[in-house]
Amino acid sequence: MTTSNTMADGPLRDVKVVACSTAQAGTVPYMLMADLGAEVIKIEAPGGGDTSRVSSVLPGHPSSFFETNNRGVKSVTLNLKAPEGRKILRELVARADIFGQNFRPGTAEKNGFGYEELKKVNPKLVYVSISGYGPKGPNAHLPGTDSMAQALGGIAQAYAAPDQPMRTGIASVADETCAILAFGGALAALTHARATGVGQKVELSLLGAIVRLLGWTFTTTMWRGTDPVTGQARIAGTRERPAMSASFVDRDGKPMVFQLARDQWKEAMVGLGFYEEIEQAGLSQLGDAMDSAEKRAELLALLDRLFASNTRDHWVAKLRAADIVSAPINTMLEAASDPDVLANGYVSEVEYPKHGKRLRVHGTPWLFSETPARINIAAELGQHNEEVLTSLGYTEAEISGLRERNII
Repeated sequence: MTTSNTMADGPLRDVKVVACSTAQAGTVPYMLMADLGAEVIKIEAPGGGDTSRVSSVLPGHPSSFFETNNRGVKSVTLNLKAPEGRKILRELVARADIFGQNFRPGTAEKNGFGYEELKKVNPKLVYVSISGYGPKGPNAHLPGTDSMAQALGGIAQAYAAPDQPMRTGIASVADETCAILAFGGALAALTHARATGVGQKVELSLLGAIVRLLGWTFTTTMWRGTDPVTGQARIAGTRERPAMSASFVDRDGKPMVFQLARDQWKEAMVGLGFYEEIEQAGLSQLGDAMDSAEKRAELLALLDRLFASNTRDHWVAKLRAADIVSAPINTMLEAASDPDVLANGYVSEVEYPKHGKRLRVHGTPWLFSETPARINIAAELGQHNEEVLTSLGYTEAEISGLRERNII
C-alpha cells in the first residue's frame, strides 16, 4: 500500500462527510470513506479535541486508537456551544452529503444539530446516528459501549468454554461491526438521496450490530429454542449429513482449526490418517456425536490425542491436501505477519514524519482494480481550520477573530 499522490482518486472522491463523532463506531465508517477518497471533516472541540488523541500506550508513538479510527480525515475545531460555531457547522452541512454523530441519545438535538434541524439546512442530507441500544426500547436513552453490546447481544457465548462463565472479548467487535454497517447504510441512503433528492436519517446501534454479527447461528438458536453447544467443536447440519468445525492443539501446544462441509468427515479422517483408529473405536459416524454428548466427548478425546502426536503445520498441510478447510489459530501478533494477510495488503506501513518512523497499520479490506484505497495518517488537531473555513468564504481576518474568541 502506498500514500503516493500519483494514485487514482478513490471511488468516493465526490462524497463529502461531516462527522461530530468520537470513539470507534462513530469514527470508523468515515475513516473507511476517507480511505476510498471521500472528503471527511471531523469536528472537534477547540483546545483538547477528541480525547482519544492522547490515549497512546506506547511512548513516542501516536495514539494507536486515534490513528486507527481517524486516518485520512480532516480536523476542524468548532465550539458547538457557541452560536457562531453552530453557524459554521450548518454551513458545512449545507454542502455535505453525509453527517454522522454518536453522542448520547438526545445530545445532538439539545445542542442544535439533530436530524430535524439539519435536514432544514440540507434536505438531501444523509444523517447517520449511532447509539448503544437502538432508538427504541426501555434503555434507548442510556449511553452504550462495546462491552455492553457484547454482553447483551449474546456473542459472549461464542467465546465461552463449557462450564466456564461467559465473558466479553478484547476485540471491539460491536464497535467495528456497527461501523461497517454504518458505512454501508450511509452509502445506501446516499444512493437514494442522489436519485430522488431526498435525504434521510439512518439509525444504528452497537446492540443491533452484534445481533447481526451472530448470523445464522442466532437464527438456529431461535428456531431450536436452545442455546448452541459451545467449546472446541461445533457439529451442525443433520444426523445424516453432519458438518463440523473444531479446534485442536498439537504436540507443541499450538492450536489449529478445521471445518468440514457435509459429507467430508470420512475424507478428512482418511487424509489425516486417523480413520482406521476412529473406526476401531466405534466412532466413525459423525452423526452419532450430534445425538449423544457421551459419543461427542469420546470422539473429541480421541481426536485430541491424535492431533497431539504431531505439529499443526503437519496437520494443516494434510487437511489442505485433502481439500479440507484448515488453518492455524493465530494470535493477533501472528495474524499481523500471516503471509495471506501481508500478500493482500490487509496490513500496511505508513510514514509518520512527526515521529520519524514507519509503522505498521491496518491496510484496506478492499482491492479496487481502478480506484485503489489510499492509506493516510490522522490530522493534527485543527489542522484544516484555515483550509475549510477559507473554502466557506471566511477571510483571514475573520478566521483570526474566530480563533481569538475560542470559536475554533
